[in-house]
Amino acid sequence: MTQHIDTIAAIASAPGAAGVGVLRVSGSLVPAIAQTLLGRAPQPRHAHFGTFRDTHGEAIDHGLLLHFPAPASYTGEHVLELQGHGSQVLLDALLRRVCELGARLARPGEFTERAFLNGKLDLAQAEAVADLIAARSQAGARAALRSMEGVFSRKVDALLQALIALRVYIEAAIDFPEEEIEFLADPAITRRLDSLRTQLGELLREAQRGLRLNDGLRVVIAGRPNAGKSSLLNALAGSERAIVTSIAGTTRDVLRESVSLDGIALELADTAGLRDTDDEVEREGVRRAHGELQRADAALLVTDAKHAEADLALFAHLPEGAERLVLVNKIDLANATQHTEIRDGVRWLWASAKTGEGLDVLREHLKQLAGAGSGEGAFSARRRHVLALETVRDHLIRTAHALTAARAGELAAEELRQAQLALGEITGSYTSDDLLGAIFGSFCIGK
Repeated sequence: MTQHIDTIAAIASAPGAAGVGVLRVSGSLVPAIAQTLLGRAPQPRHAHFGTFRDTHGEAIDHGLLLHFPAPASYTGEHVLELQGHGSQVLLDALLRRVCELGARLARPGEFTERAFLNGKLDLAQAEAVADLIAARSQAGARAALRSMEGVFSRKVDALLQALIALRVYIEAAIDFPEEEIEFLADPAITRRLDSLRTQLGELLREAQRGLRLNDGLRVVIAGRPNAGKSSLLNALAGSERAIVTSIAGTTRDVLRESVSLDGIALELADTAGLRDTDDEVEREGVRRAHGELQRADAALLVTDAKHAEADLALFAHLPEGAERLVLVNKIDLANATQHTEIRDGVRWLWASAKTGEGLDVLREHLKQLAGAGSGEGAFSARRRHVLALETVRDHLIRTAHALTAARAGELAAEELRQAQLALGEITGSYTSDDLLGAIFGSFCIGK
């Protein structure tokens, strides 16, 4: 019978021969491993300098050993951290020695998974650890740190407690069927549900901003051929990324570029000019352009004064909630001046991708859409968090219908129960093993 090994080890960081490499160990065998490597029992949470030796007593490396006894550690278990020279050869040898002493190699994300399972982090905080490591901008890193500190989780928990309170209130009426109809008509229930939906709406908007800070705002540059889309991409990227010619249909495929505007991440996609064509390759490019629009966080319609109104039809391909922005380009050729205005909730900007006139205003607006200026309370979020909150929103809509139109307490209570489960998936109160495997499997080794 194979014995389960609960002690795990992995190289946490190896910056190179000139730096410090870190090996992390977690589990019940840590005290014994630490004593063997140091030659004596280490003092908790103190750095000890020593020589790490192999089975034959030969020196592997000189470095620091730190022991964090359970439960006051990252994983909630006994944790050992070994700091040595940043040579991959030395770290591999040290890792083999630790495994000889009873540890096994950790799976991707297993340290953070144990922290979650031992109640040191909830699921949203655990995901924020990976988001912090992978952050591509200063704003994204700050937002991930706030999520790791529990800002997002506390907001979710406050909403969850309000939802549970309303659910209990309604289920109490179900126990007295002769009074249920009058009870469900009580304006106090409607007010509590309205307050809950308002609270959810604000959290959903914050989570959407957090998603943009985390993933980067996905901006699709679209428009008719020769509108100046590729010139605009080059101007925003600060380099000649896209081929620019006077020939219509030059761009045949989607060209993506990651751009950082003052620490705010953007994902730009330059698409083929949208028009009817007999060219098979160009027609495929147009199809892909429509597909990009369906996944966009924001669509930047590049047009000119003559075609602007007609080109607005391209917004029909956008998903619900996507931002819409119109850039009237080539003002240098039309003897126009840069300015902005709002029409039917859509921001219009007049600029020139060729000369750069008006592009500073565009950059500033894109930064705001991507989450800049969200405030000190901004937190990171993932797409699954947003989808879960949208599911909660749908259940609350059906709850309102059950209370007002159907006067059905059982239906309302069931919708609130489903909403509670969806909220619980965010922090891990309710979750499946498959979801946990997908989340922690995306982590790097040693985290």
